[in-house]
Amino acid sequence: MKKKLKTFLLTIFFFFLTLLLLVFPTESLSYSFIGLQLWFNRMIPTLLPFMILTGIMIRLNLTESFVRALSPVLKPLLSISLNGIYALVIGFLCGFPMGAKVIADLLSRGKLSQKEAQFLLSFCNNIGPIYFMSFALPVLGLQKKAPYLFGMYGLPLLYGIILRHTLYKNMTPVEERRRPPSGSRQTSFKTPLMVLSAAESKQTDTLLDALDDSIMSSLYGISKLGGYMVLFNLLNLIPQFFLYNKYLYGIHICALLNCLLEITSGISRMGNCAPLVVLLLLPFGGFSCIAQTYSMIKDTALSLKSYVLHKLALSAVTALYYGIWLLFSPSTFLL
Repeated sequence: MKKKLKTFLLTIFFFFLTLLLLVFPTESLSYSFIGLQLWFNRMIPTLLPFMILTGIMIRLNLTESFVRALSPVLKPLLSISLNGIYALVIGFLCGFPMGAKVIADLLSRGKLSQKEAQFLLSFCNNIGPIYFMSFALPVLGLQKKAPYLFGMYGLPLLYGIILRHTLYKNMTPVEERRRPPSGSRQTSFKTPLMVLSAAESKQTDTLLDALDDSIMSSLYGISKLGGYMVLFNLLNLIPQFFLYNKYLYGIHICALLNCLLEITSGISRMGNCAPLVVLLLLPFGGFSCIAQTYSMIKDTALSLKSYVLHKLALSAVTALYYGIWLLFSPSTFLL
């Protein structure tokens, strides 16, 4: 019965969306163009090079040596493997959805445990700093950077540290599980994880093989992201149909819902009319970001539900942060 109801509702929804495409062809073309333009002008130049480079490094087993210099700082804070540090750095510096992609790639190659990968996914897949400083803050009309950078990246890092010492306090990184206990004798027994690691070390890709595989994988991934951006921009037809020219406390409701559907085009439509609202929505990323994250992790055992719950928790923490700031320093807020 539930399956039939679900099928019926989905049929009605997509029939209605198809009808909107036919009734509003000009608006449909405009939303599709916006999605493609954002994908071509922002996603491809900023993400594709990083996707190719990280793919090469993972295939050539260079990730651990790449971040070894950062391990004295990050290992005591989070107690994660070197590959975990690599995923954290890429997730924070390269931005969404690179964090999810790198974590999924490392997990599928046995370089991260299931639990460590789920832990990293809960706080490492964020909006990129280049995007945040060069696009989001200027559009919102915000001049100061440090308080907002802390809200966007400092809070997730603190959230990850708290998670590591609470929900994930018993997590054992892959590197530590490979290492035999102190004082024990070496035996011929090997765990499945050790067998996989040994097989990978024997089958390390050549540079050209790694380059070719990484380019193909990256082009496939970036193409999927473009499709998601177009689709979720088209979904703006629905609120426009029901809520055209409706405002809530001076905020255009369609623009607000646009942020929830696809954050980049939503920010462009919102402008600087409600920067606090956008700042609270950025940690969540919008439903397009959720769908794109799913596309990166769907071939793994990583839980999308857990990821979404942690995103909601981070949004609540961000709201608390800006609420305290607004309470104690209202005159300097949003400058």
